Amino acid sequence: MKLLYIIGIRAYTLLIRIFSLFNPKAKLFINGRKNIYNLIAQKINPAEKHIWFHFASLGEFEQGRPVLEKLKTLYPDKKIVVTFFSPSGYEIRKNYALADVFYLPMDTAANAKRFITSINPEMAIFTKYEFWHFYFTELKNRNIPLYVISGIFRESQAFFKWYGGFYRDILKSVTYFFVQNQESENLLKSIGINHVTINGDTRFDRVYENAQTPKQLPVIENFIGNSPTLICGSTWPEDEKILSVLPEKYPDWKFIIAPHEIHEGHIESIEKQFSVNSVRFSVFSSQLSNLKSQILIIDNIGMLSSLYQYGKVAYIGGGFGTGIHNTLEAAAFGLPVIFGPKYDKFQEAKDLIAIGAAKSISSTDELINAFESFAEDKNAADLARKYVTDKKGATGQIVSMITKADRP
Repeated sequence: MKLLYIIGIRAYTLLIRIFSLFNPKAKLFINGRKNIYNLIAQKINPAEKHIWFHFASLGEFEQGRPVLEKLKTLYPDKKIVVTFFSPSGYEIRKNYALADVFYLPMDTAANAKRFITSINPEMAIFTKYEFWHFYFTELKNRNIPLYVISGIFRESQAFFKWYGGFYRDILKSVTYFFVQNQESENLLKSIGINHVTINGDTRFDRVYENAQTPKQLPVIENFIGNSPTLICGSTWPEDEKILSVLPEKYPDWKFIIAPHEIHEGHIESIEKQFSVNSVRFSVFSSQLSNLKSQILIIDNIGMLSSLYQYGKVAYIGGGFGTGIHNTLEAAAFGLPVIFGPKYDKFQEAKDLIAIGAAKSISSTDELINAFESFAEDKNAADLARKYVTDKKGATGQIVSMITKADRP
């Protein structure tokens, strides 16, 4: 199985190199790892100890960020290294003030040895998932504590199958698991991993904090005026197609669309998809000229978490593809949420539906019914906000347990 893993890593790298010839994200993935060790050597003193945080992408960064920032507050002199696997995380947070930020070199034995030597971590903290054989093994061999925070596991994963011995060994390199729910704890214990506690999801701390001190956006205030507004976050073409019926049917509402991809082709397709007047944020913010537009298209990255403060209802994209995006950012502001049918891997989505603060839709008629229901339901907003408030607190528990172990 180890040989297959090595072959898989090499095959993945080769495919990304091929895609990089015509795909911008793949090109960033490859170019960002060129001369990576020279870049590390310019920024990192290997004689100093560091705390290493790894994140798959931007969502995991926001999830683990409360723990990172809490540790930095407690130990301001500690140096932190952040790595990303995906360009969508690295490119947005590469200038993050509290850490030196790099792409993670691909998981090979040579890279694991060289990278860990280069950053000299006294501990490593991985958020939610990404379990790399060689990195985890090297950390274990060097007796460097490795923590997984906000971990979540499902029975369908290879770790819990008869053929999953190799993958189970990866998990056994972890010093301690801080997991989100009872199912994850039970699954880990079923394979002999007992160094685990249920601490919840640090995303609740992050979104709660964001909702308490949101960044004010005067341009958005100018756009919506006194109109009720639907915030459509992280949408894909399938979402935009079904959403296109709403603006014409509800002319008194404003609609803000923050698509997951902001390349020119996608922005143009959104403009064509909707029959009513729309304006791009970049145009509106520079001219403030099109106050009559009913739709504002956000053609930049990084605003979404602040946009929800201006909404009455939220639509979260991804539910017609591989899975929905972040519902908690909207819920923290007291917005009931609507999303597509692919939400089964997201406990918070199930919870929000159960308490009446979310609805899943699969058709235009279901979308209209959900939208009209939440447009008139003030109680749903209170339920959404309370759900987030009641679930916060994981960060304090995790940091307390890590520091009680005399680390960092």
